[in-house]
Amino acid sequence: MKLALLILEDERPVREALRRDLALFARHVRIEEAEDVPTALEVIEEIDAAGDRLALVMADHRLPGISGVDFLIGLAADDRAAAARKILVTGQADQDDTIRAINEAGLDRYVAKPWQADALCDMVRDQLTEFVVAAGVDPLPHLAVLDAERALSIVRERGDL
Repeated sequence: MKLALLILEDERPVREALRRDLALFARHVRIEEAEDVPTALEVIEEIDAAGDRLALVMADHRLPGISGVDFLIGLAADDRAAAARKILVTGQADQDDTIRAINEAGLDRYVAKPWQADALCDMVRDQLTEFVVAAGVDPLPHLAVLDAERALSIVRERGDL
């Protein structure tokens, strides 16, 4: 079982920049991309069918047909994705949209464009660790992409060390 990260972004250059900045995770985390919500839902189905766990969703706010906020709100009712950590990556969400994302989608983080690559990687590592802790996933197979101190604390508490 691999942890999976979904990038939902309609602009290809932005998707490519996110993937490039998150490349250090690619060896250990399944990184998937979608340009729209229907494709994102197909990707979630593929992740679930493969037995992997959707751990993190990074969604743009402005998408064709449906907003990223509405997509994230919908995920909260989807058993395959309800536990996934949610990050809104945008430079265009207004205060009302952001408040809806926090209150209705359980938004975990907000990233303003343009982002700083190092800060983004730190945030992704933190959110993957939060997912592992909250979902009760064994951290050992995913240690390379987690906050090592927190992950090893979990292992020590289990008595594995």
